Amino acid sequence: MDKALAFVTAFGASAVLGVFLLPLLRRLKFGQSIREIGPDWHKKKSGTPTMGGLMFIAAFLMVTPFVIRNTGTAAVAVCTLLFGVIGFCDDYIKVVKKRNLGLTAGQKFIAQLLVTLAFLLYLLYTGHLKTQILIPFIHRPLSLGVMFIPFAAFVLLGFVNGVNLTDGIDGLAGFVTLAVTLFLSLVAYRDGNLSLCLTCLTVAGGILGFLLFNVHPAKVFMGDTGSLFLGGFVAATAILLRQELLLVLAGIVYVAETLSVILQVASFKLTGKRIFKMSPLHHHFEMCGWSESKIVSVFTAVSVLGCVIGYLGIR
Repeated sequence: MDKALAFVTAFGASAVLGVFLLPLLRRLKFGQSIREIGPDWHKKKSGTPTMGGLMFIAAFLMVTPFVIRNTGTAAVAVCTLLFGVIGFCDDYIKVVKKRNLGLTAGQKFIAQLLVTLAFLLYLLYTGHLKTQILIPFIHRPLSLGVMFIPFAAFVLLGFVNGVNLTDGIDGLAGFVTLAVTLFLSLVAYRDGNLSLCLTCLTVAGGILGFLLFNVHPAKVFMGDTGSLFLGGFVAATAILLRQELLLVLAGIVYVAETLSVILQVASFKLTGKRIFKMSPLHHHFEMCGWSESKIVSVFTAVSVLGCVIGYLGIR
């Protein structure tokens, strides 16, 4: 399948599905509950349909059978879908069982860890990975030996949850991940992995179709169904490309969002004071008076800049 065709087909499938999915989600009353600890003005979003990530997941399932041409890319696809399943279970418990927190932290972590280890061990066993990572700009591999599995697992789990934390305002996770996914498609193409390149473009097209309904004011949220799926995809793709460190640059927004939460919690526990007005980071800027559209624009621009710098760091 041609690169443009993969992108356009996924975009069309996601957009068309949205037209039919939104009324269904409303009819089933699959609405998002807004937690009390969030900004007060977010309460007006309560009841907005969630699990909209099913749009780009469905597009992914429709197109990828025609673009996957090697077992490495297939492993990325399976890993990505399994993370989506974990997110779906979490959302299902929230909207159907009416438990706002969904899966417990322990349940979610164990499920994600099992998927992560299965993915990494498969790639190592089949020879798609070595216990080496590439260092951007230096262009030399660094052997981690027995520490590779813990390192790669940390990257995968970290970015999965980083995307999840980024998904807090209309369009933010979608636009940031669109930039990162297009960047990864360029890296895959430069690496000679056309199958993975086409898969990245499929995901990017699906995201763009979803964003038609997710830009402010959002008609639907992606939910954990979508955010865990996207986090799993960008991290698994970077690992297959041996560009884990490069993802730190391209995914700088995910890193900043995650660090803001860690620093906020650590500061409050150690000193009783908060560093940010609210975390994750996008909520801090909301509390500073930034509009959702401004935050999305600035964070997306930062992501694009990170991707450009990251691309310069490739061999």
